[in-house]
Amino acid sequence: QVQLVESGGGLVQPGGSLRLSCAASGIIFSLYVLGWYRQAPGEQRELVATISSGGRLNYVDSVKGRFTISTDNAKNTLYLQMNSLKPEDTAVYYCNVRRIATATNYWGKGTLVTVSS
Repeated sequence: QVQLVESGGGLVQPGGSLRLSCAASGIIFSLYVLGWYRQAPGEQRELVATISSGGRLNYVDSVKGRFTISTDNAKNTLYLQMNSLKPEDTAVYYCNVRRIATATNYWGKGTLVTVSS
């Protein structure tokens, strides 16, 4: 059974940093594309960043140069380092894993990030 548990969200001032974590169980990282999505109030869920087993990285333009996605395969954990945060980064952030062979998606329950002074 696949389980994804996010942590690390919270309230931060503009310009600040947060690191989100997603502890995964029930999957082998190399068989999945791993990613972070976010959903702001009243908006659709959008892709933030993905990382493949081959190390290919993909970021939405609005976070390039500020966010970094990474993994610790030994801990089966996915991270999102977020720097230079802006109020428009405020959203619920979701961990996502997509099995490459079947395109099956699994989601965490999300963690709220609020950027405000």
